[in-house]
Amino acid sequence: MRPSTLHELSERVLAGADPVKAFSEFLDHFYDRATDRQMLDCIENEPLIVGDEKLDALYAAAAEYLAKRYRLKRIPAWVSGPYRRLPQPWFTQADESLREYLTYTSPAEFRSRNIFTEAVPLRRARTWQAEQRLQQRLAAA
Repeated sequence: MRPSTLHELSERVLAGADPVKAFSEFLDHFYDRATDRQMLDCIENEPLIVGDEKLDALYAAAAEYLAKRYRLKRIPAWVSGPYRRLPQPWFTQADESLREYLTYTSPAEFRSRNIFTEAVPLRRARTWQAEQRLQQRLAAA
């Protein structure tokens, strides 16, 4: 069963789950949610501190990014915690030739936490479903 919230994701990581696999499963669950409320429920409760600075910051960046991207009613307050930012830059791609590119293309929610990643992070096969629902919601508004 996939983790349905970031809090549950952090519990699984602390219990020894593979953080990459668990995060991917969480994103699949998030993108399958049909309503704003269901999406917000996935990110609203603060994840536990897992002790890996990168993951702790990544969870906050992801929550803020998803809340803004899908125009949810609010951004969870916990994303602003001081332990949700990295003291040193983290480039998600090891290739040093990509550093300048990542510096300029990283979304603000990641860049503000010293995380440098691709321009459209958190993509999964299910992302298109969430994007389609967002477009329908915007068209109806």
